Amino acid sequence: MKKIKIFSLIVIFVLIVISVINLNKSKNSSNEKVVEPAISSDLAFAVFGDVHENIDHFQESIDDFYKINPNMDALILNGDVVDQGIDEQYDSVKETLDKNKNLLPKTIIKNIGNHEFFDYNIEVNSKEQVQSFINNYLEFSGEEKVYHDKWIKGYHFISLGSEDGNSETMNSVTAFLSEEQLEWFKEKISEKYEKGKPIFVFLHQHLEYPNSNWVGIEQAKELREILSDYPEVILFSSHTHRDISDNSISLNEPFTIVNTGAIHYTLVIDPDKEKGVRREDDYINGIYVEANGNTVTIKARDIKEKEWTYSIEVSK
Repeated sequence: MKKIKIFSLIVIFVLIVISVINLNKSKNSSNEKVVEPAISSDLAFAVFGDVHENIDHFQESIDDFYKINPNMDALILNGDVVDQGIDEQYDSVKETLDKNKNLLPKTIIKNIGNHEFFDYNIEVNSKEQVQSFINNYLEFSGEEKVYHDKWIKGYHFISLGSEDGNSETMNSVTAFLSEEQLEWFKEKISEKYEKGKPIFVFLHQHLEYPNSNWVGIEQAKELREILSDYPEVILFSSHTHRDISDNSISLNEPFTIVNTGAIHYTLVIDPDKEKGVRREDDYINGIYVEANGNTVTIKARDIKEKEWTYSIEVSK
C-alpha cells in the first residue's frame, strides 16, 4: 500500500512538472510571435523612396510590408530618407529603425538623394557644406562613399549617388556622378557577371520615365551607355513622387526602369490642374520584389489601401 502511495505521488509530481513546462511554452508562444516564412523565393526585398522623415507614413509602410513577408532579405531606402540632411532628422529616422528592428530585415541599404543636401536655413551650399552633408549621410548609412554595393544571396545590389547638391556647382534636384563613380560602376556591374542573372541598381534621381522629358541625372548619357550593355539590370528610381498606379515601369531600355513611388506624398496625374498633377498627401507607395533564379517579379504597393496596383514578371 505504501509503495502504491509513493508511486502515485511520483506520477502526480511528473504530471505537475509536465503541466508547468506546457504552461511556460504556452506563455512563450503568446509573448513571442513565431512567424513561418510566408513566401517561397530565392530573394525578397522592398524599396521605399522619398520617406522625407515622414515617420507616420514610414511606420505604416514598415507594418504593411512585414505582414506581406516577415522574412524579407533587405529593405532599400532609395534616397530622400530625410527632408533635410541635419542631425535631428537623421536621429528621428534612426530611432524609428531601431524601434522596429524585429519587423525589419537585417540588411537595410540607405541611399542618398537630393534632400540629404538640404538645410532650409542655407540658401546655397558652399563646397565645405556639401562635404558636411555627405559626412552626415555617411554616418547615417554606415557607408564609406555615396556609392556602394552589396551581394545578397548571390544577387548584386549596386547603389549610385549624387556627390553634389544645392550648391554653387550643382542645382538642388539633379544628381551629379563623377568620372570616378562611373568608372567604379563599370567595374562593379561587370563583377561576377552571369548572362541573364538580374542586377539590381539603385539611384534616387531618375534617367527618365514614360511621357516625360525630365531627366534627373547630369551624366544621364554616360550612365545609359553603361547600362545599355546589361539588359539584366533593373534600375530603381525615386525622386519624382510619381504615382505608381499607372504602371510606371519601362521594360526595354534594354534594361528595366522601375519608379518606386514615394512614402511621403504622391503626385497624381490630373489634367484639370495647372501643372497636370495634384499632390495627394495620404497616398503611400512602395515596391516589393521577389527573385527566383533569373526571373524577377516586381509588385507595386498602395500602402494606404493595402492593395497591389500592378505585378510584372521580368526575365532576360
